[in-house]
Amino acid sequence: MDLELKKEYVAKLLEKNILIEPETLRNFSKEDFESLLNKNEIKKEKEQEKPEQETPLTNIRITYNYKEDSKKRDVQHFVMYFKRRFEAIQNILRTRLELRNVTSIGKILNKKDRTEISIIGLISEIRKTKNGHIMLTLEDQTGSVRALVNKNREDLINMASELVLDEVIGISGSAAEKIIFTNKIISPDIPRNKELKKSSDEVYVVFISDLHVGSNKFLPNKLTKFIDWLNGNTGNEEQRRIASKVKYLFIAGDLVDGVGIYPEQEKELEIKDIYEQYKICAEYIKKIPSHIHIIICPGNHDAVRLSEPQPILPKEFALPLYDLPNVTFVTSPSYVNIHSSSKFPGFDILIYHGYSFPYYADKIDSLREKGGIDRIDLVMQFLLQKRHLAPTHTSNLYIPETREDPFVINEIPDFFITGHVHKVSVSNFRSTTLISSSCWQEKTSFEEKLGLHPEPARVPIVNLQTREVKILRF
Repeated sequence: MDLELKKEYVAKLLEKNILIEPETLRNFSKEDFESLLNKNEIKKEKEQEKPEQETPLTNIRITYNYKEDSKKRDVQHFVMYFKRRFEAIQNILRTRLELRNVTSIGKILNKKDRTEISIIGLISEIRKTKNGHIMLTLEDQTGSVRALVNKNREDLINMASELVLDEVIGISGSAAEKIIFTNKIISPDIPRNKELKKSSDEVYVVFISDLHVGSNKFLPNKLTKFIDWLNGNTGNEEQRRIASKVKYLFIAGDLVDGVGIYPEQEKELEIKDIYEQYKICAEYIKKIPSHIHIIICPGNHDAVRLSEPQPILPKEFALPLYDLPNVTFVTSPSYVNIHSSSKFPGFDILIYHGYSFPYYADKIDSLREKGGIDRIDLVMQFLLQKRHLAPTHTSNLYIPETREDPFVINEIPDFFITGHVHKVSVSNFRSTTLISSSCWQEKTSFEEKLGLHPEPARVPIVNLQTREVKILRF
């Protein structure tokens, strides 16, 4: 056999990671090479035909988890953090037709004649003029400019009344003398035509949060009743059938009540040792059937820092939970993909405990008038449209990351889930299902002072085949 031809075949074998002993190759004919290559292709085809093998946590993929960059922070880190936010949301806004000819702020500052322009900017100031107009100050990396929203434009005034500091928006209008007369406000928003995903098989996912194990207001009997239902021991025939098809359980933070979280909390603690709180919590969770995949993110009562993003629960405190084989730990916020297969991309779930949400429920008039904290799903929709979980600087305690802004909602989730407010809210916004989970704790004195009205032991459960959401009471 020709030496050059033999080299070509050897190269093809190496490309396909087929290793043959040199002594064997020495006597190979052209037919031997072709036969070996053909056998490899047939083997690959057969492997692809094999059904997917179910293994623990096969259908769970963490697509985003916060990775902490431990270092000292200074003013420049905040500058870089907001720069990263601007860049990320600018990329989203640039896909909008209204902003296809966007220009930088610096290029319009010296224009004297009225010119039609479009800009993208971060809002650094919002104020009402004495004539009732709304004046915005927007910044990008080239400068800042004022944008006037005329009070006679009801559509624009309504939009402007829901703008918040530090969010990134687009503006179209006419510019002259260092001011823009606004004709259109463009929010990053989410698309209207995204597919509403549904699974081909009947499988259920359950969302809970805020167990608060360790509090003397903790409701062990109700949590036990819920776990008994997951095990198929309670409920009517249909409820037991549904329980048998539950495959995923999300716990959106505050597994334990913690220690020193709010003033005089020690008076309401049944268990005052944080290690013991997690030990007891794990005893409940290990009773959940092992075929149910459990995804856990932290909350403000857990043994992690209060500043966000919050890292996964530390082994030092939550070791008993790490001993459970069906538990996956994620950060707050994080993205998790579930129930994917070779023929289905799975469901993308954005999970965030929700520490920033009460700020917007209280500060935005339209949200407050529609129920405020009792309709936290509307707050979730509000922030989903802004493509950010906590745009305003004072809405949460945060770590200014320089690589990215972890609160930017880059990908549109199929489910957006939260906890924190101890009350169930469920709604659909376009292709996204918004779910706020309930709690397993009676009203505390702290909640009494804040005027909160928790509704414990109510569990949203979703049929992934139909996307129907039911709320079960325990």
